[in-house]
Amino acid sequence: MHLLINTGGGDAPGLNAVIRAVTLSACRRGFRVTGIHRGYAGLLNEYPRGLIPLTRDSVRGIAELGGTILGTVNRGSPFQYPITDGGPGALSDLSDRLLENFKATGADGLIAVGGDGSLRIAARLMEKGLPVIGVPKTIDNDLAATEVTFGFDTAMSFATEAIGRLHSTAEAHSRVMVVEVMGRYAGWIALYAALAGGANVALLPEIDFDLDRVCASLEHRFETERPFAIVVVAEGAKPCGGSLLVKAEELGKERTLGGMGAFVAEEIARRTGLETRSLVLGHLQRGGSPTPNDRVLAIRYGAAAVRLAAEGRWGQMVSYQPPRMSDVPIIEAIAHQRSVPLDHDAIQTARDLGICLG
Repeated sequence: MHLLINTGGGDAPGLNAVIRAVTLSACRRGFRVTGIHRGYAGLLNEYPRGLIPLTRDSVRGIAELGGTILGTVNRGSPFQYPITDGGPGALSDLSDRLLENFKATGADGLIAVGGDGSLRIAARLMEKGLPVIGVPKTIDNDLAATEVTFGFDTAMSFATEAIGRLHSTAEAHSRVMVVEVMGRYAGWIALYAALAGGANVALLPEIDFDLDRVCASLEHRFETERPFAIVVVAEGAKPCGGSLLVKAEELGKERTLGGMGAFVAEEIARRTGLETRSLVLGHLQRGGSPTPNDRVLAIRYGAAAVRLAAEGRWGQMVSYQPPRMSDVPIIEAIAHQRSVPLDHDAIQTARDLGICLG
């Protein structure tokens, strides 16, 4: 069997561990593995030089590395592929060319590692006849049909460490420190980092926040408890009656959220007079070595994907249903996003600890 593998969308700690696990698991069965450079570019404008043979030697020592040795792109759907001969921003459907090049490789199928956007592309390619197995990847932990995705633990751990570091400087200056974290439309990173890091306020996409309540909570803390506070803001949070803040929106590219942390900080300072500072953790949450938990999880995902390929179970996505790796149809996995349920124990725990959720 000959397997192709690519990584798409935003990078996440653990991608290289998946690549290593797929390669070693395949080689052990006598299979051949070829990596596709930068999403689908290796089968399109970079073909054939964008195909990278993967061997036991080429993946040695990569499990602890961040990023992806195959490269990735956020804007590389073969159905809306950037082209140079149509002017700035021109896009074209090159999916038929991709299928022709795929057939020319002699490969039996593709292991597509990505988030909901990448898996939607994989599902469309599957409908056109390309055998695909999906591996869920996102630091946001917002993919349905799997309990947790690799990359989340690393991102949450980094955010927790950053929040912990802010306690001492916030207390020294009697300030409110507002930290904006990633997560898109789900509040998993913000909620878990707020709990682990001892934040006083956590604003999530799932709960529209009331700035008056947030400010009242902070003023009460300064008056009755300790004169400093930490506020965690998910990039996809929004105030009651307000809207999401978008940094950039381009044709053919998913909009980039951001700016809510600065907005919240400005409003807190204006309404309360408290000295307030804000910072955005941004892509720091994506970088660096994956935590041991994420490495093990990613390795398990990769090995499970090869098992599905060996069984010919194309069209499935590997799904982690503790304590086992299982699988679900890709189309089912992308049916909806996984937000934090309002009745989740972590929500109740935050309230029990006195964390203001807005």
